[in-house]
Amino acid sequence: MKIMVTGGAGYIGSHTVLELLNAGHEVVVMDNLANSSEESLHRVAELTGKEAKFHKVDLLDAEGMKDLFVEEKPEAVIHFAGLKAVGESASMPLWYYRTNVTGTLNLLAAMEAADCKSIVFSSSATVYGEPEEMPLTEKINMDAQSCYGRTKEHIEDILRDLGASDSSWNIALLRYFNPVGAHESGRIGEDPSGIPNNLVPFIAQVAVGRREFLSVFGNDYPTVDGTGVRDYIHVVDLADGHLKALDFIAKNGGLHTWNLGTGNGYSVLEVLHAFEEACGKELPYKIVERRPGDVAVSYADPSSALADLGWSAQRDIKTMVRDHWNWQKSNPNGYEA
Repeated sequence: MKIMVTGGAGYIGSHTVLELLNAGHEVVVMDNLANSSEESLHRVAELTGKEAKFHKVDLLDAEGMKDLFVEEKPEAVIHFAGLKAVGESASMPLWYYRTNVTGTLNLLAAMEAADCKSIVFSSSATVYGEPEEMPLTEKINMDAQSCYGRTKEHIEDILRDLGASDSSWNIALLRYFNPVGAHESGRIGEDPSGIPNNLVPFIAQVAVGRREFLSVFGNDYPTVDGTGVRDYIHVVDLADGHLKALDFIAKNGGLHTWNLGTGNGYSVLEVLHAFEEACGKELPYKIVERRPGDVAVSYADPSSALADLGWSAQRDIKTMVRDHWNWQKSNPNGYEA
C-alpha cells in the first residue's frame, strides 16, 4: 500500500517508517520537524535501502495538507504528529488543543477530500486516567487527567463519531503504554529536544554525561520499592503493532481499539538498575516530590491485540534498555553531528 505517515521523522514514526519500507509498502512522510530531525529518515533509507518521500508540512496548514493528499493519493494514514508533553500541556493548553485536535480535524478533512479513509491513530494509555483496576483493558472508561491526555481522548471521540457516521472509514485507535528502546543498529532512536519528559531517555542522558542525575518523583507509592510502576514497550514491537493494525483494518474495516503494551509493570528504580547493568556503571539519582497527576501503577492488558492481530510484545526490559543505551552511546547528542 501507499501509506502517509504524519510525524514520520519522529521517534516512533521513524521506526514505523522503517518497518513499513521493509514490509514492501510505499511511504510518504509528512512532518513539520518541530521536535524531530530529517536525519532520522536519511538513516532509515541507509538501513532499508529504500527511501520514504518527505514533505515538510504542518498539521495546521489545512490547504497545504489538502494539496499534499491530492498530489500523493495515499491509501491509508498512520497519524503520529502532535505534541506530547504532559507537563507542558498544563501550561499551554490552547497550543495543545490547536495542534492535536484542530490539526487532526485538518488531516481528516484532507483525507476525506482525497477519498482516503483508512487511519491508524497514535493514542495513549493516558486516556485511562486513574482507574482503580489493573491491568487496563480497552473497556475501561476514558478519564484523562492531563490536557495532553484529553486531546487524545477528544481525537478518539471524533474518530468514533466519524466511524459511526460513515461505515466506509477504517479506523484503528492504538493506546500505547511507554515506548522505549531503539533499532538494534543504534542508527535511529529517541532524540528529545530540550529536557526529556520520559524516564528512559533521561536515564540515557545521565549515563552519557548530558545530565547530572535522575530525579525520581516520589518513593512513597504502594509499589515494590515505592516508585511508580509503568508498562514499558520496545519501540520496534510498537512499530510492528501499527503494521498489524493497518493490515487488520484494510481487510476487515470498521473501528477498533487496542492497547499496545507488554502487560508487565516495572518500577522507576527497576528500570534504572536495568539501565545500570546495560551501561556498566552506577547512575546518580535523587528522590524528589511526586508530580501532580502521576498514578502509582499503570500496565496494559494486551490480550485483545493478541486475539485480533496476533500481536504481542517480543522484547523484554533488558533488551529495551540495551538497545536504548546502544543508540545513546553511539549518538551522545542525538542526531546532531
